[in-house]
Order: sequence, then C-alpha cells, then structure tokens
Amino acid sequence: MSGKHYKGPEVSCCIKYFIFGFNVIFWGVLSNISSITDLGGFDPVWLFLVVGGVMFILGFAGCIGALRENTFLLKFFSVFLGIIFFLELTAGVLAFVFKDWIKDQLYFFINNNIRAYRDDIDLQNLIDFTQEYWQCCGAFGADDWNLNIYFNCTDSNASRERCGVPFSCCTKDPAEDVINTQCGYDARQKPEVDQQIVIYTKGCVPQFEKWLQDNLTIVAGIFIGIALLQIFGICLAQNLVSDIEATNHQDGNKAQILWKEMH
Repeated sequence: MSGKHYKGPEVSCCIKYFIFGFNVIFWGVLSNISSITDLGGFDPVWLFLVVGGVMFILGFAGCIGALRENTFLLKFFSVFLGIIFFLELTAGVLAFVFKDWIKDQLYFFINNNIRAYRDDIDLQNLIDFTQEYWQCCGAFGADDWNLNIYFNCTDSNASRERCGVPFSCCTKDPAEDVINTQCGYDARQKPEVDQQIVIYTKGCVPQFEKWLQDNLTIVAGIFIGIALLQIFGICLAQNLVSDIEATNHQDGNKAQILWKEMH
C-alpha cells in the first residue's frame, strides 16, 4: 500500500484546485439563469430557486470537499453529479421520442407569452430577442398576435397597435441605425404579399426547427461537451477520494508502526 494508488501530493493538489475551479464556474454560469422572472402565466422563479438551491449544494460540496479533502462531500458531489447526468441523458432520449409533444408545448408556451407580452419587461425583451434572432413573428405566424389585447384586430380594440405586430417582427434595413419601434403598426391589415416586405411572416416554432437542423452539429457538440465535463468532474472527484484514502491509510500504517516501536 506504499504507493499503489497514491499519486503524490502534487497530483492531488492539482486535482483539488481543478475541482474547486470547476464548481465555481459551473455554479456561476447557472446562477445567471435567474435573470428571467416571468414567462407568460408560468412564473419559473420557484423552479430557478430549486435549481439554484441544488446547484448551491452541489457547488458547496465540490468546493469544500476538494479544499478540505473531505471524502464524504466529494463522494456526495460525484454521486449527485452522476444523477444530474443521468437525468439529462433521460431528458434527451424523451425529447427525441416525444418531439411532437414538445413542439405542441412550445407552441402553447409562445402563445401564452404573446398574451402577456406587455405585462413584464423581461418577458417582452425575451420575446423581442427571440423574434429578431430567428427572424420570426408569433408561434406559427404573425396572426398569432391576435391573442394579445393590444395587437388583435377586433373592432373593440382602441389601441394604436391594433392589427400590428411588435417592432421585433419587422424586417431590418441595414442602412437604418435607429430602430423604428412603430414599424409594425397596421402591418397585418396589408395583403400577405405586402406583409412579407415589412415583417417576418414565418413563425418562431418552424424557424427554431430550421435553426436546429442547420446547427445540429454545433448543438450536439455543446451537449456532448457538457456531458464530458460532468463525467470529467466525477472522475476527478473519485480520483481525489482515492488519493485521500490512500494517504490516510498510509498515515495510519505509519502511526501503527510508530506505536509498535514505542511499545
């Protein structure tokens, strides 16, 4: 047992501080998710509180376990990270099997957000960013904005935005430096051919599907990279546990030899 598993203090030190840094970065990135506060009828604050609590516990266990060489916390960290990896893998398989159901839920989700577009500034910014980035309007088309009380085309709607769309639906002119926030006014009162000149007429759900198909390699690479990082963290934690236990066992043998020599 003198050196069969023990890799030396230099290796253990590197592993220890790598695990510490891994947890600081992992925890810090996920904590930024809580900047979104309301998503149209479903307030994910509670979800983010749970996720934040789980990541706090996981980050605390990994950081303190690595710095203090606590094998219990390191084992807890590796098992917990393994459970998260398994859940992510299960979610990926289910997403592939039930992709039509997910598509329907995405449609329902976007339409709920359209109804609440003016109710929350963070939600409004999120929808505007989505429509600008994917060059889309509504879930399946610009007419989905009839669900919003400010943009619907009913005769009882006295809003100036009646039969319009948000500015994020407007096609962009590269020569314009200033955003025209009124570019979507009365856009849906025009014939469909004229609408295509002024606004995006494709919905965000089909545009998102097209984006996934065009960037499938990049998306898959990101998920594989995250999975490998998690596996790497688990392996490092287990490696450090082995080193600590080997050191403790070696110190125990030395203590027994010293005790025998003294007696």
